[in-house]
Amino acid sequence: MSKVVVSGKTVEEAVRQGLTQLGVSRDRVSVQILTQPSKGFLGLIGVKDAKVELALLPEPESEPMPVETATSLPLEPAVPEAEHTNADPDPYEEAVRFIQDVGKSMGLDVTVDVQHAKDVTTLHIFGPDLGLIIGRRGQTLDALQYLANIVANRYSGSYIRIVLDAENFRERRKKTLEELADRLAGRVIRSGKEVVLEPMSPQERKVIHAKLQDHPQVKTFSKGEEPNRRIVITLK
Repeated sequence: MSKVVVSGKTVEEAVRQGLTQLGVSRDRVSVQILTQPSKGFLGLIGVKDAKVELALLPEPESEPMPVETATSLPLEPAVPEAEHTNADPDPYEEAVRFIQDVGKSMGLDVTVDVQHAKDVTTLHIFGPDLGLIIGRRGQTLDALQYLANIVANRYSGSYIRIVLDAENFRERRKKTLEELADRLAGRVIRSGKEVVLEPMSPQERKVIHAKLQDHPQVKTFSKGEEPNRRIVITLK
């Protein structure tokens, strides 16, 4: 095999894969870039990998070395020329870039602060008019969070979980949902009738369940299919 065509997320990654297939070092091949990588629209639609062609170079002809010269050579190991390749894309940087691109498409200039925790990484969004990114009851923020997770995990070797927040919306929304849970639990106790809430995301349903899980008089359960799954609060 003297020639291979390989693809990768970056040109450097494709070249590395080709060298592995040929079993040679970088100085033994010529590289032709057939296709440059493309992120497509918002980093998701129309994504194209890099494609390169690696061809083996002919073996250099070596002249016989006189015995007397060969015996006088110092026995030092040959040092291969260092390869200069860019590091693989960082999944969190790609997610940040995606969010900033979406912000620009909405006419917003936003910055993103990355905060790592044990099981989750939170990306805090800062900038003017963030209500556009948050949306009604956080629906736009939730959709953006879903897409940011897809983008980040395209560049990660293992699954990572990302949460987006803007203007401390997550904490404010949690407090609102907990207050709602208390009010509706009181209504169920007074009326003796169950209450069915409007459809919520899994994260928001989790807040309601957690708030009322130890309630002495009511219990909660979910019914329906996504995205119309709802919480029911009823007497124990």
